[in-house]
Amino acid sequence: MRAGKPGRGARPGDRRPAPDRTRGAAAPGTQRVLERGGRPQRDRPEGAHKRPRKGPHKGPHKGSPKGAAAAAEPERLQKLLARVGLASRREAEEWIRAGRITVNGEVATLGVRAGPADDVRLDGRAVRHRHRADASSDQSVFLCHRSPGENLAQPTVEGADARALLDRLPRRAGRRFIAVSPMPRIDGGLELVTSDGELAARLQRGVRHLTSEFSVRIKGELNEQQIASLLQGELDRGDALTIEHCESAGGEAANRWYSLVSRGASGKEIRQLFERQGALVSRVLRTKLGPLTLERTLARGRFRPLTPEELLGLIQAPGS
Repeated sequence: MRAGKPGRGARPGDRRPAPDRTRGAAAPGTQRVLERGGRPQRDRPEGAHKRPRKGPHKGPHKGSPKGAAAAAEPERLQKLLARVGLASRREAEEWIRAGRITVNGEVATLGVRAGPADDVRLDGRAVRHRHRADASSDQSVFLCHRSPGENLAQPTVEGADARALLDRLPRRAGRRFIAVSPMPRIDGGLELVTSDGELAARLQRGVRHLTSEFSVRIKGELNEQQIASLLQGELDRGDALTIEHCESAGGEAANRWYSLVSRGASGKEIRQLFERQGALVSRVLRTKLGPLTLERTLARGRFRPLTPEELLGLIQAPGS
């Protein structure tokens, strides 16, 4: 039937509407959307949202940790090598200058960045630098009970079974462990070590703001004047430590123990502080470092990983 002519049963004068012969006509209740150049897209109901255009991912996926997304970004080589615990940033820069580092087969120079997909090699050996999906479960920070006289990196005694403290730590946690503000070899107590070079540098900067507690054994006993002078915190180089308190903690025979709390002090400085009072110091043990405490249940020469809560408290401590 031709358009415009009345059909059977139609009254004279009635005309059917002519069909819309426009290409891609929109159905009732929909709107026409044109692309650039005037070509129509498919119709969609009014009020419907436009499907987002696919493209490069701009941020972390929903539900993924922000740290994992940030870790996917390329970073400077010296920072990358420090993060995986191979070297400090300064040492890594020396390796780069010496041409020992390659990225995707090319000798790296200072300023080069590398991401998870890049092939980074040190002296021809591949460097594992990809972040784990859950960094919080990575046991790379340990609290150690170091015996007085025990060396951190070198065996104290000779023999096939003799291993230094750092050599006894789980190798899966990292290739190279770094001690944060280590005690002198002749002393001991609480030691904090990590295979995360970036974290070690951060904690090392903040340790001067942390409160530490030490147990000091001397021969003889300090008088009131010596204790008052010790509380001044004066050192040989002219500056002074912040000493919060110092008190006697008992002893045996001719030896006496003293408990001292200081902010930002090292074991070497604590020993020097007592020696300036004429005391003969035989042992200095660190028992607390910031929020960390050396438990009596942790035997000498033993270690344990930090809990996520301990690590978070250490990172959030003032100055860290």
